[in-house]
Formats: sequence, C-alpha cells, structure tokens
Amino acid sequence: MQLGLDFTLVEELVAGVDEVGRGPLCGAVVTAAVILDPSRPIVGLNDSKKLSEARREALFDEIREKALAWCIARAEVDEIDRLNILHATMLAMQRAVEGLSVTPKLALIDGNRCPKLAVPSAPVVKGDSRVPAIAAASILAKVSRDREMVEMDRLYPGYGIAGHKGYPTPVHLEALKRLGPTPIHRRSFAPVRALLEV
Repeated sequence: MQLGLDFTLVEELVAGVDEVGRGPLCGAVVTAAVILDPSRPIVGLNDSKKLSEARREALFDEIREKALAWCIARAEVDEIDRLNILHATMLAMQRAVEGLSVTPKLALIDGNRCPKLAVPSAPVVKGDSRVPAIAAASILAKVSRDREMVEMDRLYPGYGIAGHKGYPTPVHLEALKRLGPTPIHRRSFAPVRALLEV
C-alpha cells in the first residue's frame, strides 16, 4: 500500500528506510530501517555520503542507542544475481522493515519506489537529506557495509576493496582483469560477466 501524503505531518512511529551498495560490483546490498525517538534527538543526522567517516561511526553508535527501533538487513550476491539489483534491494528493504522490533505506522523509503510492505509506505526522493529517520537508516547501512568491505579486503587481498568498497573504480576493474572475479563478485553485472564469458 502506498500513500501520497505530506510526510512532514507524520511524527510518530515513522520508519526511515535506505540502502547502500546498489552500484558496486561485489558484496551484498545493505539496507536499514530506523524509527527515531522524538524524546531522544540525535544532532547532525544527514545523508551518510555527506558526513565524514569518523562522524558516521559516532552516529552509528548513537542511532543504535537512541532509536526506538532499528534493523540492518541485506540481500546477498546470489540473490542480486538471481533477482536483479532493483528487486534484491526491495527484498532487503522489506527485511529491514519486517525486522523492526516496533511496527511503524508508516515507512518512508529513500528514492522513487517502495518495496511491498505490510505497513503503509511512501517514497521520498532525496529522502536521506530531507527526513532524519532516512538519514539515520543511510548511516547504519553505509557503516555496516563499509565495515564488511574492510573484512572482504582481508579475505580477498589485491582488489583494493577496503578503499573502493566494491565500486567499479579503475583500480578495481584492473584488479578484476588481472585476478579474475572472487565468490563475492556479482556475476550479473556487466564488467564481471564480460570476464566470465572470455
């Protein structure tokens, strides 16, 4: 169910939902859903991409401590390859909302479309810079995924994953050609698929 409504009017039990990792060539797509507590404000919430890494790390802990409810969810590489990245992202968002310990009255989704949810939802374009709960979700998702990419860099050295986080940078593309895809590379993405077809 989708609602066309003015989200500024709704204050209680609103879940903000965002994703990180649609563009990378490797790793899961990670989503988060957050219901903020109006009585415990968090200063400095913003789109995770506009914050320094140190600020994101500090807010990550504060959000998890002060939010009424939060959940970090994901769709794995095999799900991305099977479903496509859009459907896998929607599935991961669904998991994040369903994983909340409190049922929201409304879910505000960053972007221009909503996953199928059991609660009313509305898309918010550029929501991570307009809706604090979506900004909080973007921070949880980004910090989680970035930490995971640092771990993956240890498992699969030589690709520079800790630096580019899986995005198709020149360094990553060169390493892919030289070393070949790892088990965490998305087979359905063109640069990886092209190497497998050679």
